[in-house]
Amino acid sequence: MDFIKYEGLGNDFIVVDAAGPNALTPSDAQRLCDRHFGVGADGVLLVSRGQSEHSRATMTVLNADGSRPEMCGNGLRCVALHLAQLDGAQHTRYCVDTDAGPRECEVVRKDSAAEVTISMGQAQPLGALQATYEGRAYEFHRVSTGNPHTITFDAELDVQAIDRFAAEISAGVAGGSNVEFVRQKGPQSFQAVIWERGVGRTLACGTGACALAAAAVEQGRAKLGDPLSIELPGGVLVVTVVAPGLSTVMRGPAREVFRGSAAS
Repeated sequence: MDFIKYEGLGNDFIVVDAAGPNALTPSDAQRLCDRHFGVGADGVLLVSRGQSEHSRATMTVLNADGSRPEMCGNGLRCVALHLAQLDGAQHTRYCVDTDAGPRECEVVRKDSAAEVTISMGQAQPLGALQATYEGRAYEFHRVSTGNPHTITFDAELDVQAIDRFAAEISAGVAGGSNVEFVRQKGPQSFQAVIWERGVGRTLACGTGACALAAAAVEQGRAKLGDPLSIELPGGVLVVTVVAPGLSTVMRGPAREVFRGSAAS
């Protein structure tokens, strides 16, 4: 099986051109993503024929544990770059189908890297959640951006505490949730630690960056229309929350890392 390894702010993926969304099983994904006995990645992205009328392709995401999330913003940037490379395009636009619906992408490519802008759809606030860790109460804001996210601002916790607390939060949400711990650095600047269901703590999460931007606007921490700098461990994404509602637009990099083939 031929594959190409891509990364978006350190969130790394094995991209496979596939016959359909079910071309690989959850156990296949687990084997491929294993960083000691496989290729190593946060997830596998299957690229198959588009399903909606104007789409260029369909992206199916399999996490490192074999679970299938609805969307992956960093993964979609990688898939958009992959399509541009297949088409020999330098500056192009695509519609890509996902389990969260079609998404519009603009790719500006230079060789094997690109800056990709994605219309990520409307964020859906899901209400507040209260949780306690080591005797202290924290308020979280639940937001769906295709994937479910649970976000708290200004919680001063180290990464070991975040790993434990985030797992507890996710386990208490039906279907699980990604969890973001966010610190506001300025009117248009936020820093986040990302914990993803099915993966654990990661270097970046595109849907998480969009969710925290929407939560910041909803909480009055940021303004509609302002480009927000979201600093993640792997680098910076720029997210703009626009009307109507809490529609989000994300811009960030993607890069090919290497090509290879894996035993079936």
